[in-house]
Amino acid sequence: MERPAWAPQGIDISVPSVSRMYDFYLGGSHNFEVDREAARKAMEFLPGLPKIMQANRAFMRRAVNYAVTSGVTQFLDIGSGIPTFGNVHEVAQAADPRARIVYVDHDPVAVAHSRSVLEGNDRTAVVTADLRKPSGILEHQEVRGLLDFDKPVALLLIAVLHFIEDADDPRAAVAELREALAPGSLLILTHASYEGIPLPQEEAGGAVGVYRTIRNPLIMRSHAETSRFFEGYEMVEPGLVPMPDWRPEVTGARAQEDPYAYSGFAGVGRKA
Repeated sequence: MERPAWAPQGIDISVPSVSRMYDFYLGGSHNFEVDREAARKAMEFLPGLPKIMQANRAFMRRAVNYAVTSGVTQFLDIGSGIPTFGNVHEVAQAADPRARIVYVDHDPVAVAHSRSVLEGNDRTAVVTADLRKPSGILEHQEVRGLLDFDKPVALLLIAVLHFIEDADDPRAAVAELREALAPGSLLILTHASYEGIPLPQEEAGGAVGVYRTIRNPLIMRSHAETSRFFEGYEMVEPGLVPMPDWRPEVTGARAQEDPYAYSGFAGVGRKA
């Protein structure tokens, strides 16, 4: 397999990557055939995966705009993946050019491509770190150099917590990050769930099995389980809801939306 110029040396391009599969679902070009093959297998069980990812990205854009209009112009995006059109820095800096963004990921392809895209943007940074080790993020020199934790920060955990198993205690990681944030900070979160998927759980579970096969278990959590990540935050209206239902830009759009877009949950919380 020929290695593209954008793929950093030292990564195994014969193994599927969750970040690159996500890029494929969104119609991006930074993925390999091994990623596309795994994504297509998952779509055999859950054909609406691209629509779910599009709804996820649309929610993120609305939530970032909400943050800026609420006066929060610092963003810590953990599990940021490969940047595609309309990513956090583009949305936030279009609304307020002073906005500062730190992207965090443990995928070397995501980090390398992010740095390429963001070259010359001195209000952004890209850091290699893992959500399961929050102190490595909070104490990172580039994170501390760009973000002022004495002021509100918007913490983005978009489509990342469902890749952390309970054994790794994701709630403790989220709580540690929360304790580092100033009052007025926001938690912006999405999470996969069997709830809302327009298929029997047994059928949708086939897609979950594909992720397990590539050693990236997809943990489907209920509404109640997902809501526990917001402990210590006051929920912003309308609360934890299906992604298209969080402050839609068009009133009455639900009737025109693809049913798959209502798979999983999204919400924003504010730290008191």
